[in-house]
Amino acid sequence: MNAPTPTPREAAPRLRIGLLRLTDSAPVVTAYEFGFFAEEGVDVELVIEPSSANIADKLAFGALDAAAIAPPLAFAVQLGLRGVARPMVIPYSLGVGGVAITLAIDLARQVRARGERDDLDALPALAACLRGQPLTLGVAPTFSAHNLLFRYWLGSVGIEPGRDVKLVVVPPSRAVEALREKEIAGFCAGAPWGEVARRNGVGLAVAGTQQIWGHAPEKAFAMCAGWADRNPAAMAGVLRALHRSSRFCDNPENGAYIASLLSRRRYLNLGAHTILATLPGGAEAAHGCVFHRGAATFPWRSQGLWFLGQMRRWHLIDDSIDLATLAERVYRPDLYRAALSPVGASVPLADWKVEGAHATGWSLDALPAPMAMPADRFCDGAIFDPAAVPPLGESAMRIRARDDGHDAAR
Repeated sequence: MNAPTPTPREAAPRLRIGLLRLTDSAPVVTAYEFGFFAEEGVDVELVIEPSSANIADKLAFGALDAAAIAPPLAFAVQLGLRGVARPMVIPYSLGVGGVAITLAIDLARQVRARGERDDLDALPALAACLRGQPLTLGVAPTFSAHNLLFRYWLGSVGIEPGRDVKLVVVPPSRAVEALREKEIAGFCAGAPWGEVARRNGVGLAVAGTQQIWGHAPEKAFAMCAGWADRNPAAMAGVLRALHRSSRFCDNPENGAYIASLLSRRRYLNLGAHTILATLPGGAEAAHGCVFHRGAATFPWRSQGLWFLGQMRRWHLIDDSIDLATLAERVYRPDLYRAALSPVGASVPLADWKVEGAHATGWSLDALPAPMAMPADRFCDGAIFDPAAVPPLGESAMRIRARDDGHDAAR
């Protein structure tokens, strides 16, 4: 009797992920290096790119399947603003914070002196120093989260980009060089480049985007919708791998190991101590990254809608676009829940929440237990209620917040 022919093992789906040389790439790099992706049966290739523009173009033309990018850039690819329109999904957020406003040494000292003399916090002191100075400031490419956040703050204090200050696009990895060469007077960029400027004696961080919007989202894990549709099991496995990695990266006790990993030539190619300072528990943690705490990994549709509103404000997208429907199409908390609820992860009950309503810590309805959330105020005290942006339909929101004993159900 002939032996049965063995069934060939199905090849693991291949996923090409684009990354920038930034601290907030840590969850993806760690999941790859620790073998978390491989354990979930996904063959991942990491592709390090010099700029967000490179990543966007490769997503649009199919050279990448996923990327760690700012949410506005995922919307730009979805809408065809970077070439061919490529449907995208954001089933996972890679964290919050990690962005610093860094100025040339002399200007930074002016800001700090003004704050001490006039008893001003960092942002008001910065505004006082920027007024009347036709400065050139570097920002990451147009469709970055911190470009929109920086513009939001400037607008909130009456400083108009293009009239009162000049904003120029500078890739984060080149920002320190541009500051040294006096091409710019400062920059707003992701970690660790503010810390690199400080260690090189060319700049000092004076504020972070956390002060513009508390617990503000930064990078998202965006996937081409076609890949996610063709590989639903593998996509869920990728989210589980990232969830394991995000928790590891958020533990300050693991900072030295993560910094050593990211410092390799293949990744950030920087000193480990510089990177360590921008990790949870590091010396520059105030402007550093948060990878897991406070539902930092959940793809809130309300946050996607806020970014879309800012993109419209600055004439980056057409006024005719239905923002709420686009936010629902790209942000996919349903995929997050389906992948992570079975492994016991805490998952918010709502897809949307009111942004900017909490000056102190609060409690979020979630399963299997409520989640402790940090303050999320905007610098100008504004409150963004996505229910006021039509049409949201029945999916809009039910969220219960307990802030200083106040019960706000929506």
